[in-house]
Amino acid sequence: MQAELTHADGCSERKAALDMLDRHSPGSTRRLTLGADKGYDSADFVTTLRRMVVTPLVAQKSRHSALDGRTTRHPGYTLSQRRRKKIEEPFGWAKTVGGMAQTLHRGLHRIGARFTMTRVDCNLARLPNLLAT
Repeated sequence: MQAELTHADGCSERKAALDMLDRHSPGSTRRLTLGADKGYDSADFVTTLRRMVVTPLVAQKSRHSALDGRTTRHPGYTLSQRRRKKIEEPFGWAKTVGGMAQTLHRGLHRIGARFTMTRVDCNLARLPNLLAT
């Protein structure tokens, strides 16, 4: 899986998510879901997802959430929030142990290489637990 790097401008994560959804299903009418953290809980992003026939399973902000009951009342929303934790753990590991919170590198190419090596390190750290099961 290839990581997509973007410049940090406050909205680049949401733009990248929409770009990935466009590439995944151009013109599709099949219902998709998108799980994300509370940084994605904005009215314009949720509205855009609904227009794209994508169910937004984003974590709710404590106040003024863009999600309503039609999404949060379903059991799939709760399951998605539990699964999201498994996805977020390697990123937390990369920031705390892997040194990606404040990288010393500059440039998309160098940061991309560092991110790839950090993912390899994370997988190597997980390997003994995976082999034990």
